Amino acid sequence: MLTSIKKITQQVAAAENLQAALDLVVDNVKRAMRTDVCSIYLHFPATENFVLMATKGLEKDFIGKLCIPDGKGLVGHVAQRSEPFRTNQASQHPCFHHVEGIGEEPFNSFLGVPIIHHRAVLGVLVVQHSDVRQYTDEEEALLVTLSAQLAGFVAHAEATGGGLRANVLANEQSADVCYVGVSGSGGVAIAEVAIIAPPADLKKVPDRACEDVNAEIVAFKKALEAVRRKIKVVSRTLARSLKDQEHELFEVYMRMLDDNALAGEIIANIRTGQWAQGALRQVVSQHIHAFEMMDDPYLRERATDIRDLGRRVLAELQQTDTHDRHFAESTVLVAEEVTATMLAEVPADKLKAIVSIQGSNNSHAAILARSMGIPTVMGAVDFPYTRMEGKEIIIDGHAGHIYVNPSDDFYSYYQQAIIEEANFSKELEVLRDLPAQTRDGHVIPLLVNTSLPIDVSRSIERGAEGVGLYRTEVPFMIKEHFPSEQEQIDCYRVQLAGFYPRPVTMRTLDVGGDKGLSYFPIEEDNPFLGWRGIRVTLDHPEIFLVQIRAMLKASEGLDNLQILLPMVTHLSEVDEALILIEQAYQEVIEEGANISTPPVGVMIEVPAAVYQARQMADKVDFISVGSNDLTQYLLAVDRDNPQVADLYHALHPAVLMALQQIVDAGKAANIPVSLCGELASDPAGALLLMAMGYDTLSMNAAGLPKVKSAVRNFTLEQAQHMLHGALQQGSSTQVENLVKEYMEAAGFGRLHSHFIKLNAKS
Repeated sequence: MLTSIKKITQQVAAAENLQAALDLVVDNVKRAMRTDVCSIYLHFPATENFVLMATKGLEKDFIGKLCIPDGKGLVGHVAQRSEPFRTNQASQHPCFHHVEGIGEEPFNSFLGVPIIHHRAVLGVLVVQHSDVRQYTDEEEALLVTLSAQLAGFVAHAEATGGGLRANVLANEQSADVCYVGVSGSGGVAIAEVAIIAPPADLKKVPDRACEDVNAEIVAFKKALEAVRRKIKVVSRTLARSLKDQEHELFEVYMRMLDDNALAGEIIANIRTGQWAQGALRQVVSQHIHAFEMMDDPYLRERATDIRDLGRRVLAELQQTDTHDRHFAESTVLVAEEVTATMLAEVPADKLKAIVSIQGSNNSHAAILARSMGIPTVMGAVDFPYTRMEGKEIIIDGHAGHIYVNPSDDFYSYYQQAIIEEANFSKELEVLRDLPAQTRDGHVIPLLVNTSLPIDVSRSIERGAEGVGLYRTEVPFMIKEHFPSEQEQIDCYRVQLAGFYPRPVTMRTLDVGGDKGLSYFPIEEDNPFLGWRGIRVTLDHPEIFLVQIRAMLKASEGLDNLQILLPMVTHLSEVDEALILIEQAYQEVIEEGANISTPPVGVMIEVPAAVYQARQMADKVDFISVGSNDLTQYLLAVDRDNPQVADLYHALHPAVLMALQQIVDAGKAANIPVSLCGELASDPAGALLLMAMGYDTLSMNAAGLPKVKSAVRNFTLEQAQHMLHGALQQGSSTQVENLVKEYMEAAGFGRLHSHFIKLNAKS
C-alpha cells in the first residue's frame, strides 16, 4: 500500500492540470485497492452542489453533469462530517441518494473521504464495491493521504486558472461574481487585467490574443531554431561519453520539434489568434497529459521529455520577446506571486491595483503596495487569472475582494467609492504641514520607513518629520557585489541630506531570514531563527566597519544620523557593536572628518529583548521596536505563510502587553522609544501606541495623512481609555471589535474601514 501511495502522489504532483490529476487518482486507486469504483466529486459553492468530475467504474457520460446538492447523499454526508465515512450497506443508509442511470445500484460497500483545504471542503474522494466488503483502516489511510495531496492540487489549480471549478465560474455570465482574497493594501480600483508570468514556467503562461499572427509565427520559429542549435551542441559534446542508445534521445528531441510534430500543431494554434507562448502551453500540455495517461512506463516517461522541450522553447520565446508591452491607462497587475521586478514593469501612472494569487498581506509586494498607496488583494487562490487578460475588474482592497462581470449598479457604486476616496485624500492633504497633535495638546512626531531615493520626496510631500527606519540592506540587495565604502556614502548621503535637518535612523545591514544577497548566500533550514541581522555583521566586522564608516562620513555637516542595531538578543551583542562603532568613529576622525558621535539604538524584535529591554536601555541612546518581527516571534507565526495568516495579528493581547512593557523600560531609563511597523500605519494602532507612551511612530508614507488626522481629532485621554479597554480583552478579535467601536464613536469609521492585521517586514 505504501508503494501505491508513493506512486500515485508522485504522478499527481507531476500532472499537468487538475483533470489529469483527477483521472490519474481514480484510475490508480481503483487498481491499487482492487475496488469496482473510484470517483471524485468537487464542490461548487456557486451552485451549492457536488459535481462528479472523474470516475472509474460509473457511467462516464455523467462526468460534469451529475450534481448532488449540499447535504444530500453519502457524498454530502461525508462533506458535512468533514471526516471519512464507510459502510457496507450503502443503500440502507438514511442519507443514501439514488441517481437513476449512473449504475451504482450494485455497489453497497462505500468509503468516502473529504478533500479539505484550509478548513473548506473542496470535494469528496469515493470508492465503492459490489461485494459486501468492509474497507480497512489501511485503505482509509490511503484515501486520506491522497485527498490531502488532491486538496493542494485543487487549490493550486484554482489559483492558476486551471481549476475545473474556476473554469465553470469564469464561464458564467452572472453579474457581480466575487473572488475572495486577503487585503494587502486598502483602496478601491476599477482596472484592466495585465498578467505578468514568471520566466520559463509553462503552467503560468496566460491566454492572450496576438496582434500579428505572422510575427508570432516568426518569433516561434526563431525560438525553435535556437533550441535545435543548443540540442545539437549538447549532442556533439556528449557524443563520446554516451552509449548509442542513450545518444538517440537527442534525435528523439529533434524529431519532436519537426513541423509535422509539436511545431506544426503550435503554429496551427497560433493561426487561430493565440500568441506564441499561449499556443506552446496549450499544445505541450495536451501532449503531456496524453503520455501520462498511457499504461506503458516507457511512453509515460516521454511526458517528461515533452515538458523539458516546452520549457526550453518558452525560455527562448521570453528571451527574444522585445515587444513593448501595452498597458491600459488603468491597469491591475495580476500574477501568481507578484514581485518587485514585476511592479517595475508597469508604468507607475498606469498601475492602479495589484492582485497576487499567492502570498499574504505580509509579503514584500503587499508592503510595497501600501507604501505606494495602491489597492491590493493577496492570496486570491480561487481567481482564474490566466483567463482574465484584458478584462476590466473591480478590486476592493479594503475587503480583499475581486469582482468580475459587475452589474451597472455595482459598477456605479464602486465608481462613487473611488471618487469619495480621492476626495478624502485631498481633504487630508491640508494636514501636511500641521503637527500630529491631539486636541488636548499632546504631540507625537510621525516618521517614515524608507528604502530607496524616491522615498525621500514622497515622504516629505506627505509631511514626514524624519526617518524612523532606513533599510540599508536594500542598496546591498540591488548590487551584484558588496557596495564599496564610497558607494555606500553616496547612497546614505541622499537620505541624510534629503531629510535634513530631520533625524534619519539607519539600521545596520539586516540580511538573512527572507532577505538574501545573491553574492552572499545564506542557506539554512530555518532562516528566521538563524544567521541574520546583527549576528551576521558581528561575525563579519569587515562588513560592519565599512558600513558604519560610510554612515559617519555621509553625515558630515548634517549631524542628523542615528544608528540602529537589528535582531539583538544578547547584551553582549550590544557591547560588541558599540566597540566597533567607536573604532569606526575614531578611524574617520583620524582621517580628518568633522562629525559628532551619533545616537545608537537597539531594535527590539525578539522576545528575549523584550525581557531585557531595561538592561539594554542602560547601554544605548534610544529603543526602536520592530513590531512586525516581534509579532511573528511572539505568536510563533510565519508572517509569509498564508496558511496561518489569520493567526498573525498585531492586536493579540500578548503583543500589546509586550509593547507596553518595552515602552515602560525605556521610560524607566529616560531614553526615547519609537516603533516602526505596519501597526503604526493604522490610525487606531497609532492611537494605541501613543496611549502606551511611545515618543515617535514610523510608518510607510501612504499611512501618514490618515494617522495624523486621527491623532489631531482625538484626545490623549480618549486614546488611553481605548488602550485600557484593549488590554482587558482576551483575544485579538475582541481587541479589534473594541477599537472599531471607539473609532466609529469618534466619527472615524472610514479611517478604520479595514483594520490592517499587522503585516509586513521591517
